[in-house]
Amino acid sequence: MKVVLLAGGFGSRISEESQFKPKPMIEIGGMPILWHIMKEYAYYGHTEFIICAGYKQEYIKEWFANYFLHNSDVTFDYRNGKNEMTVHQTKMEPWKVTVVDTGYNTMTGGRIKRIQEYVGNEPFLMTYGDGVCDVDINKLIEYHKSQGKTATLTAVKMAQDKGVLDIVGGAVKSFREKNISDGAPINAGYMVLEPEIFDYLTGDDCVFEKIALTKLASEGQLMSYIHEGFWQCMDNIREKQMLEKLLATGTAPWKKWERIVPNIY
Repeated sequence: MKVVLLAGGFGSRISEESQFKPKPMIEIGGMPILWHIMKEYAYYGHTEFIICAGYKQEYIKEWFANYFLHNSDVTFDYRNGKNEMTVHQTKMEPWKVTVVDTGYNTMTGGRIKRIQEYVGNEPFLMTYGDGVCDVDINKLIEYHKSQGKTATLTAVKMAQDKGVLDIVGGAVKSFREKNISDGAPINAGYMVLEPEIFDYLTGDDCVFEKIALTKLASEGQLMSYIHEGFWQCMDNIREKQMLEKLLATGTAPWKKWERIVPNIY
């Protein structure tokens, strides 16, 4: 299946870095978080990517344009007035990456609608370009197929960090720290979508979550795949540093591939 990645937003909540580059290109462990997400999918054999770019989309294109060069051993020969380059070996992944400029102010649904021609009339995978997860992609696909619905999203429960009070008549009868069971399931992305999803998308102002997913839910066409493992988005510097630390200490749950991570935390 092709993998669609939403990577066109402004990332205003992590503006310390997103003022210079798109949020999905902010690095953790020396590589963009977008690259980490792509490695997750590639681990399960899904290596054809369609990136919905927008804000600073040229940065994404230039990064991938230089990716081969930066991951190869090369000789540059300028003798005799020539400019020759010889590639000796490369560490490139066998990926196909299509970067599409889906507009500067386009909403999420509009971005997906704009890449319809690149997806074609077939089911596809889709997620956001700012969150990593250790969900088993192929089990997610199997579940989606077994349900026979238009869309399946991965749902996770986030641990809460506030205390829980049992209040009766104004008096606090008990207190305990919140745990993950207190949280309501949230949409973590990592979706499987049938091509019929494009019928639910309109113009550039279409918000995927408010329009398409809401309508699918009302029609009984939206399923949730409950994931009890790791998921974390990167909305701010604190979350970025947390992901950096997991990588630096070798405890990153989403990292199932072999690659030395620089100790930059």
